[in-house]
Amino acid sequence: MVPSTPTQPPAPGPSRGRASWVLAGAGLAAVVAAVGLLWRGGDDAPAPSAVAAPVKASRSPGSHGGGGGAGAAASGVAEAEAAERRFSDQTCFPELARFNDGVTLDSFRDQAAPLLASKDPLVRDYLMSKLSELIGDDAGKAGQVVAWARDAQGAEFKVLLSGLRGSDAVQKPQVAAKLLEAGMDPGLSIERRAGMLSALDSQKRLTPEAMDRMADFARDPASTEAGWAATRTLGRVMARESQNLGDASPYLDRLITIATDSPDEQIRHLAQTAPLHNSPVLDAKTTDRFARILQSEGNEDGRDAAAQVLAMSSDKEQTLKLFADSFNREQSVCVRWALFRFSARVAGRDALPVMANMAAVDPRFQALYGTFETLYAQGNVDFIRVWNELPDQNPFGCMDRHQ
Repeated sequence: MVPSTPTQPPAPGPSRGRASWVLAGAGLAAVVAAVGLLWRGGDDAPAPSAVAAPVKASRSPGSHGGGGGAGAAASGVAEAEAAERRFSDQTCFPELARFNDGVTLDSFRDQAAPLLASKDPLVRDYLMSKLSELIGDDAGKAGQVVAWARDAQGAEFKVLLSGLRGSDAVQKPQVAAKLLEAGMDPGLSIERRAGMLSALDSQKRLTPEAMDRMADFARDPASTEAGWAATRTLGRVMARESQNLGDASPYLDRLITIATDSPDEQIRHLAQTAPLHNSPVLDAKTTDRFARILQSEGNEDGRDAAAQVLAMSSDKEQTLKLFADSFNREQSVCVRWALFRFSARVAGRDALPVMANMAAVDPRFQALYGTFETLYAQGNVDFIRVWNELPDQNPFGCMDRHQ
């Protein structure tokens, strides 16, 4: 299973977890110096690790570290000039120059092959950007790259899909449809299908049919990491739709279905945490669906996530009652800590009576209750302000599980 790509949730809670190349102005020698070491040797020939050193800026007053700014800058310039002389196109792999001057989409695969053989990540980044540029907004060219990706291997597969993902053409409906069809194709390997579905995560929006197909697929026990990729794509497009003031509710509806029904624990958890990245206000129906997750999810991380999402419910009274009842039944101290602290997020100082009852049920929370009570008595209102004032935000070591 592929780990979640970390994005920072909007509220305190468990943490989960391309260089853009432009060949311009400075000339090819400087580019070669930066991308690092395409030597004439064979594929297994070791590449030196020297790269043109950046010029060091002088530190502002009060910053740590020593060394004179002017001397460091002069030294950095000298090192950069020496690196450029050393890594000129006379000593480095000449294919980079030929590639940049003459590559077309039709010749991209053949001309990129020797560059990919260098195994240099910066070269791969450059190739991705160049491919995006060659595709542009041409749906026909994008379709050709999708066809190539169906049988490409290793680094080439990643470059093709990343270049496609960064192009303007990937937003065209016919291109998105080709990627979705490839992602749903049982004739392709699960890893390849996962890559195709991941390439859709830069979409501005998904059609209802695409959302349904991804959600159904993610609930298939055989989907494994491709189902995980489909779920992540739904979450990322939902976040983008929300940022653009679009309607995120269709995505959220599918994600809750995955969060409830997928037999894969990691896929369920990914769907359960997806709302944390765009902080929707939960309506009554969505609140009820997450309440069922809080009460029935077998994995404590999922119950923890459900508590954090439910803190965004519009029905504060119902949520506090749900948290109080769940706390009494809950066996995990980490989930209890989530219910306790997110009660404060739900209702601020009005949650103190509920939190006091929790501390009476579990004495481990008595000192924590005293801290929250003191902070609210000092006039704090905002939950984030209260959170940041806590002397220990991880009293039970729960957040260490996710690092």
